[in-house]
Amino acid sequence: MSKKILHVCNADNFIPPFIDFVEEHFGLDDHFFWLNGDFDRYSVKQEKSNYKVKRTKAGQVRGLLKLVQLMQSSEKVILHGLFNPRIVLILFLMPWLLKKCYWAIWGGDLYIYKLGERNLKWKVKEFFRRSVIKKIGHLVTYIEGDVELARKWYGARGEYHECLGYLSNLYSPHNVCVEKNSHINILIGNSADPNNNHIEAFEMLLPFKEEGVKIYLPLSYGDKKYAQKVIKMGYDWFGDKFKPLTEFMPFDEYLSLLCSIDIAIFNHRRQQAMGNTITLLGLGKTVYIRPEVSQWKFFMDKEIIVGDITKLSDLKLLDVENTVGNVREYFSKAKLIQQWSLLFDGK
Repeated sequence: MSKKILHVCNADNFIPPFIDFVEEHFGLDDHFFWLNGDFDRYSVKQEKSNYKVKRTKAGQVRGLLKLVQLMQSSEKVILHGLFNPRIVLILFLMPWLLKKCYWAIWGGDLYIYKLGERNLKWKVKEFFRRSVIKKIGHLVTYIEGDVELARKWYGARGEYHECLGYLSNLYSPHNVCVEKNSHINILIGNSADPNNNHIEAFEMLLPFKEEGVKIYLPLSYGDKKYAQKVIKMGYDWFGDKFKPLTEFMPFDEYLSLLCSIDIAIFNHRRQQAMGNTITLLGLGKTVYIRPEVSQWKFFMDKEIIVGDITKLSDLKLLDVENTVGNVREYFSKAKLIQQWSLLFDGK
């Protein structure tokens, strides 16, 4: 089935809501989704507008052959993340497809250049990725700093399109009321990913351990061994003021937690945890990040106030009165619809 726009997706939390979003606001007549991954965990309901790759070896081969056919017959190809080395290889071998490809940059698919283990396997994959990223026609993200890094690291020449990408990056109004805390609630990180650099964040907070603080760490997904290491150190250093969150929390419950937070510390050295960051900023919370990450300049340009984690000298809350309005205006559903409309309809 030939469609105008092909979406190439790995099953993930963001994708089913995105397909619903496309159906609601644009219709699916011009859209088709090639999907690979765990469909028991990430279910998609629009059966007539997608191709689901089976997880068997034969199914994977058929899926890649189907992808080649779909990419050649589509007017536009939107790559939702660039993680799959087999897809990268197809694009390397069929470079004429790249001018109509739009790479929606997720973060990890870009920062593997900096954070990947530089062994032979990494070098081989990067050889193919470099050629593909350099020639890809379009770069899609709302963080221009990530585009600058793609140009610096890979020589990317594609046209930049500003787009929020997914519903998870939107501010949503939440009417959750909480009483003012008698102590300072601090959130560190968003997962059990070592890129959160939790232990370094602990060291920053040690001078305040005798103050009225509670320290929360979301650790329900990610590296379990790393999580156990962090939990042990957290209890050793902060005792009962340390509150690890090891079980998955329903959205409303997690939102209630975020509403109770006073200060959030995201000690990543790359663009990450933007959904949590946006929600917290929209709720008027104080957020600290590192000044070298690509979203720092983005926030400064949008007059969204965040703190410099390298200058954390006290636990004073930042003045974010104007920030809340700026977050709500920029990270809006209307903005997302407008941006995807320009991408879908533009030349």
